[in-house]
Amino acid sequence: MFEIATHSNKIDNLFTQISKIQTTIMKESINRLLKITSKFLLFSFLICSLQLQAQITSYQYRNVPNDKIDEFIKRETTYWTKVAQKAVDNKQMSFWALLEKVGGYDMPNSSNYLFINTFSNIDSSMGIWGDVEQVAGVPMSQMETNSFTTTTSQFFLHSEDWAQAANAKPETDFNYVVMNYHNSNAPDSFITLEKKYWKPFIQGAMDKKQTTQKAWGNARVLSPSGDNIKFNTVSYDLFSTLQQALMTTWDPKTVFPNKGLGMLDKIRTNITGTVVYRVVKVVSAP
Repeated sequence: MFEIATHSNKIDNLFTQISKIQTTIMKESINRLLKITSKFLLFSFLICSLQLQAQITSYQYRNVPNDKIDEFIKRETTYWTKVAQKAVDNKQMSFWALLEKVGGYDMPNSSNYLFINTFSNIDSSMGIWGDVEQVAGVPMSQMETNSFTTTTSQFFLHSEDWAQAANAKPETDFNYVVMNYHNSNAPDSFITLEKKYWKPFIQGAMDKKQTTQKAWGNARVLSPSGDNIKFNTVSYDLFSTLQQALMTTWDPKTVFPNKGLGMLDKIRTNITGTVVYRVVKVVSAP
């Protein structure tokens, strides 16, 4: 009986040891899996971040004669939006928009429309325009707008930050844009200060409905640059109505980030220029 009990104890001990080994192996496998998963998620995040960082936005300003405006808008919103949609679907672009200037000065000699295009890879962007007739379904002569419009300038920018009201509905709320053209002696610092002070402030103000503004964003100018260019960063405020864009209202209890605003003013080199645009058409990725 003693021998049987001894063997039984040995067997029990053996199973206990095997169980411990299995548990250790399982824990190590789980740890390895977690490490691999974490590395994969981090890698995916870095890839997405790099892709976003690589995106470049083009601002193209156009002058369209008054007697050609209807045809211009028709061609852009009927045919070129199809081309833009295909580019977005193919992940060659993430954003395309046509904006119409509201008001202005020296209007016969300045732009009255603005195209905003964000490219996933600026070097391969020319491929977007290769089969436009097939995509649009009409010959180029029926869809082109270059022959009766003038491109007055074109800038390349990098989008930096974005914030929108928690209750914002882009398809119905983003109807007017106030473009703010900033010039400073330190554009990178200007962007950093806006991110630190203005972004959290405007996000909170919009979410609390202390302002009629629906969204905000900013971007840094990449090219062209120099003394003859009067801005090196841009911020944009989005509104539902023209009234709100022209006369933004604030709750009297709103506490502005005066410290941050003061720091921005110290590096600002001239008065910020503003222009109001109506959103004509937008094509964007989900």
